[in-house]
Amino acid sequence: MPIQKVLVVDDSKTELVFLSDLLQKNGFKVQTAENADDAMRRLREDRPDLILMDVVMPGQNGFQLTRAIARDPQYANVPIILCTSKNQETDRVWGMRQGARDYIVKPVNATELMAKISALN
Repeated sequence: MPIQKVLVVDDSKTELVFLSDLLQKNGFKVQTAENADDAMRRLREDRPDLILMDVVMPGQNGFQLTRAIARDPQYANVPIILCTSKNQETDRVWGMRQGARDYIVKPVNATELMAKISALN
């Protein structure tokens, strides 16, 4: 199933605007969430085809939320790309262990992100 709807989860309004604009210009329908609770509500309301997940957020962080989504049979097949400023290899490995399908470091390179999304299709 081709990716059409993307949920962007990030507590930074700047990142939400940047990623939403980038995705919309590439033909995706975008929803945003600023925290884990908001993300889960949006996930239940209108299941996305892909989630772009920040890691460093207040409350439940992106690693925890990725793990919760990936282990929920209802949402386990929704791919998650972690999109974070955490640039250590140990962070990437940990994120993938939580159930992420891919990992991209901020600042996001538009070409790299589009390639990663295309690879999931």
